[in-house]
Amino acid sequence: MDSPSSYSGHLVSYACNDTQSIGRRFDEQHPTYRNEYQRDRDRIIHSAAFRRLEYKTQVFVNHEGDLFRTRLTHSLEVAQIARSIARELRLHEDLTEAIALAHDLGHTPFGHAGQTALNNCMKNLGGFEHNIQSLRVIDKLEQKYADFNGLNLTFETREGILKHCSIIIAKDLGDVGQRFLDKKQASLEAQLTDLSDETAYNNHDIDDGLRYGLITISDLLKVELFRTQHDIVTKTYPGLDDKKLIHEVIRRMINVMVVDLIDTSRDNIANARLKNVNDVRNQKQKIMAFSEDMDQKKLELKQFLRRNLYQHYRVHRMTKKAANVIKSLFDAFIEDPNILPTEALEHCNLLKEKHGDKGVARGIADYIAGMTDRYAIIEYERIFNPRQLSFANLTT
Repeated sequence: MDSPSSYSGHLVSYACNDTQSIGRRFDEQHPTYRNEYQRDRDRIIHSAAFRRLEYKTQVFVNHEGDLFRTRLTHSLEVAQIARSIARELRLHEDLTEAIALAHDLGHTPFGHAGQTALNNCMKNLGGFEHNIQSLRVIDKLEQKYADFNGLNLTFETREGILKHCSIIIAKDLGDVGQRFLDKKQASLEAQLTDLSDETAYNNHDIDDGLRYGLITISDLLKVELFRTQHDIVTKTYPGLDDKKLIHEVIRRMINVMVVDLIDTSRDNIANARLKNVNDVRNQKQKIMAFSEDMDQKKLELKQFLRRNLYQHYRVHRMTKKAANVIKSLFDAFIEDPNILPTEALEHCNLLKEKHGDKGVARGIADYIAGMTDRYAIIEYERIFNPRQLSFANLTT
């Protein structure tokens, strides 16, 4: 096993280096036989928020089928893509993996529909954004360690999790919010993970959409990125069954996107003449990027998915129901916080002492955002279904 110091020798000079990390919010002794970013990754994997991702929606509600992607499988797929890119560019793989595994920890149940609904509920109470919530989870909400709240991750991991942020919110986030005020860039590891996230969900949403019957191969042939790889596969493997055909096309789509990203980013790195991490942060534009040609192809794919998958009436029905669950729970808890489970109520009361009614609302948002799809549905049934009036059904 490489020691932390020997691993640093594999890195380019402008990669994040765990031996030169800006540090943690609370000082700790250096880990034995692990580097600092490995410790971050391990803490993320062992967190309750990470385990809950198994039962949180990516596109389709978790109970719709066992084969659809969840936030957990999506996060693992992002980590796989991101680590491959980091290794090729000699960036820090462990940091990249930690960011990838943690990037969705703050997501609500029911995917983007849940986030939109919760943000609407919090509109005049500070708002809700899953990106900010992910940071909140790792900094405050995880309760595992004796010496601090949260996971006490390194600055570099926390920076990577906070992909975007408004100036108003950035002012309240301290060190990780400062780059938005100073108009600086995140590390290359953070940048590539963000693009790996986009690559993963664009391609894997195609797979799930085909599996669910919302889109067809013939529909997708209108999209150049799909059609090009489809033609290669059908020419190479004539008569291939649809299941293998889809997998072969999608894996090739991911590959051409990753290769384009690596080649374009490598050119950008050379042109920028980067020497250290500060050179990365001081760039006017992000270094990690796709080519203009690939950006156009990705845009066409995104527009197709928005029209044909995300706005499909069956998906819209599902997300409308999900949004109703979120809003109904929030309104019920705001009207009478005493119906919250004991631990959630105590959390709200602590926040009320510091922030008044806005604190209560934030505590309720924390509780709802931490729910899995199935738990949110069960909680909704407990509160609103008259048939569940027995004491056993009212408790958690």
